[in-house]
Amino acid sequence: MQLSDAIRERRSIRKFKTTEVPAALISGILEEARWAPSGGNMQSWTFYVLTGGPLEEFKKANLQKTLDKEAPSPDVPMSPALPDELRRRYMEFAESMFSSIGVKREDKEARGRLYQSMATLCDAPCLIVGCIPKSLPPDYPMFDLGLITQTICLLAHDKGLGTLIMYAAVLYPEILRKIASIPEDRRIIVGVALGYPDRESPLNHFERKRAALSEFVTWIK
Repeated sequence: MQLSDAIRERRSIRKFKTTEVPAALISGILEEARWAPSGGNMQSWTFYVLTGGPLEEFKKANLQKTLDKEAPSPDVPMSPALPDELRRRYMEFAESMFSSIGVKREDKEARGRLYQSMATLCDAPCLIVGCIPKSLPPDYPMFDLGLITQTICLLAHDKGLGTLIMYAAVLYPEILRKIASIPEDRRIIVGVALGYPDRESPLNHFERKRAALSEFVTWIK
């Protein structure tokens, strides 16, 4: 697969098959991904791979906290307010996603069920949790973590797998610390759901839009 094809064709998978992904395949992806760019070659990232029983335990606990409407306490909170343009893009994306499965804006129950499916990783059989050291200012380690995370996603796509980069997987970091024995000196930043895409699900085919270059590129000549 050409790199340009992988970049253009990769998409967030929101419905996975439950088929187990061979450990050797996951390990191979991570082996290649470790060559992702890293500032000063520090490679401050660490990853924890959950499958099988531990993953099912996580899904159950994560869903329960979601159903209980427990307030999230992520290690790195997301900004509650978005600038108008970013909010517009987000709302357009959400509308396209919900429309793909015939869910109307006013159907809060159906929307809630979709959000609950996020708590169980959209049925993915693997979760890769990315962390950085608490001892470092988070800015550049998070940038590096983003670089290797995209590399993981592109490599997975090249091998016929799908991924979903998930904030919903790290809203309750205490669950992950307990199940995956993640030490307190790590910031839990992101989860990447990994598995075989359900090619029949409309959630994996709805239209996505991207801003034109003129909206975010300025040439100085």
